[in-house]
Amino acid sequence: MIFKKSYNLKFESTPTMPEKTLFTADYEIHASVKMLYPYIQSASGLGDWFADNVRISPEKVFTFEWDSEQHKATQVGHRVNHYSKFEFLPETEEDKEDPSYFELRLELNEMTQTTFIKVFDYSDIEDKEEVRDLWDGLIENLRKVVGG
Repeated sequence: MIFKKSYNLKFESTPTMPEKTLFTADYEIHASVKMLYPYIQSASGLGDWFADNVRISPEKVFTFEWDSEQHKATQVGHRVNHYSKFEFLPETEEDKEDPSYFELRLELNEMTQTTFIKVFDYSDIEDKEEVRDLWDGLIENLRKVVGG
């Protein structure tokens, strides 16, 4: 498999909570949608590339661990072989009104048969370069897991 780094970046401020921004990026990846879907939807798949450790409770709460710091989220949406969306459980009063989330969407260009992962990350990380670098590294991890 040959991997090309390709992404389209956008940052948007939301009118409700100015300190949170929506990061979006498209990453080309040379793997089938059916192969990629378990990696964006299941605790074991996400644990292979997205976080240091991912667990799911009987109540369907995902615990993502990065550098010994835990963040809990629920899967608020998914469609088989299309997308998965996780909303982080509130840690502050502001989070209750405007929760952080991330969504991973799989898209196939029918003409070129190229698969893209579209990332939506709505969070309060202020440094746009930091968010881009974070997702660049995460997607590179995924590329290595699925065929690198």
